[in-house]
Amino acid sequence: MSPARRWLLPALPLCFLAVVLVAPVLRLLVEGLSAGASELRWAEVWTDDYLRWRVLWSLAQAAITCALALLLGLPCAWVLARYEFPGRVLALRLLMLPFVVPTLVAAMGVLALWGPRGVFGAPLAEAGIEGVGTPWLLLYGNLFFNLCLVVRAGVDALGQVGAQRLAAARTLGATPWRAFWRVEWPVIAPWLASALCLVFLYCFSGFGLALILGGERFSTAEVEIYTLVAHELELRRAGVLAIWMMLLTGTVALAYAWLERRLAAPARVTPVPRQRPVRGRQRLAVGAALAVLLVVCVAPLAAIVWRAAVALIAGSGGAVLQDDDTLQALGNTLRFSLIALALATALGLSHAFAAQRGVGWRAMAFLPFVVSPVSVAFGLLLLYPGWSASLAMLLAAYGLLAWPFVAKSVSAGLDSLPPNYAQAAATLGASPWRVFRRVTLPLIAPALRRGMAFAAATALGEFAVTLFLSRPEWTTLTTLIHQHLGRPGSAKLDAAFVLAALLMALALLAFVLIEGPADHGSSGDNARHA
Repeated sequence: MSPARRWLLPALPLCFLAVVLVAPVLRLLVEGLSAGASELRWAEVWTDDYLRWRVLWSLAQAAITCALALLLGLPCAWVLARYEFPGRVLALRLLMLPFVVPTLVAAMGVLALWGPRGVFGAPLAEAGIEGVGTPWLLLYGNLFFNLCLVVRAGVDALGQVGAQRLAAARTLGATPWRAFWRVEWPVIAPWLASALCLVFLYCFSGFGLALILGGERFSTAEVEIYTLVAHELELRRAGVLAIWMMLLTGTVALAYAWLERRLAAPARVTPVPRQRPVRGRQRLAVGAALAVLLVVCVAPLAAIVWRAAVALIAGSGGAVLQDDDTLQALGNTLRFSLIALALATALGLSHAFAAQRGVGWRAMAFLPFVVSPVSVAFGLLLLYPGWSASLAMLLAAYGLLAWPFVAKSVSAGLDSLPPNYAQAAATLGASPWRVFRRVTLPLIAPALRRGMAFAAATALGEFAVTLFLSRPEWTTLTTLIHQHLGRPGSAKLDAAFVLAALLMALALLAFVLIEGPADHGSSGDNARHA
């Protein structure tokens, strides 16, 4: 391949990243630095009681979620990895649901269960126990998204434990508990640490859940940045806070990247064979694990379906499906998502092939995860004020957030390809394009479909950048749901639940249609949610 063609491949993602992410972040830094030099010093983020509380609570809720996810997820992962029982495969497939569901849908699911009119929230409210205005709704919503990530990482990690080592420990008289700590835990700890870094990143930089479930008291720093920009026009104050958030997020992202490099080449071992639970304690463990997964990961989605069905049957929510605003929002959602998916696929393929040259190229795919969607949108507004109401800017932001899923999935697919296939085709006279079309593309198609499925789900449920960059005529289903939630009356709440069910169905349908019958691997550990 000529030097010109060699540099043409990464040109598309490099230029896109420079224009849509790097330059806006630099502009955000300039805004924050100018604020720090004048009216708001950097230390005031920590000396101002209000801002300090927002940042510390953001850190605290992320850390608490990590602890809860480990406490609940590790036993569930051990049960799924060590026992063979009816419904195990279904349980593993259901673990994919939170990776696909949009953030706003998850928030609606939490409200459907624990809100003032929720399935469990209403009886508790009558008993004098209120969930609204407490941190528990946000923590539960965080667990909905992230428990499955820890469970899947734990299942994969336990598959790296050698059966011979575990059998030797038991033969030497070690109890099951001692064998776990001495043999299994040292193997799975790096995998769990990597997953918990992602959990922390998702919770710390999350926006949609904190906006809906946090309330005035327990909303996070990302919500505060949005409030400062959209409602108070305190751009410099928001800039300083955004830079602190990026610094903290970048630190955790570096730890995650370091752990990922350690896990890049897992050892080949004979896995521990799964056994059928025969004793009462073993069956109790299986039942408890399934109950935890149902309550945390499935119940919110079932509650949305239930509330939407009740609203449709009662007639209070059916009118919203025929409303002109809903039809327009549905059309915008599908149109924006398709364009973003095409852009993310082109960027992801170019990046994945360029990433075969070294680790530096590969690390570029993680940059959109380091900068939160709120900071991306804020930076775009500062750098391109003349384009703030441009559809091109909105779609570019969509593509930026969806691109990493395609890039990471295709990169993993390319890593698993035997190099002699392409070499043999080239030796027989096939051009590089023909090698790609006839050899490489069919082999990486499952990985490409998987990445596109997560990218499509991300675009369909995008919420944060839409609030910043959208115009009234570009309302999507996520922003329409948010509008209904902000209006008083039970009819508006029923309409929001119906729209949430519609958005959830669209995301699941897009995921199933694009991914097809491919294996549901652990690629979803990078799914995220604005």
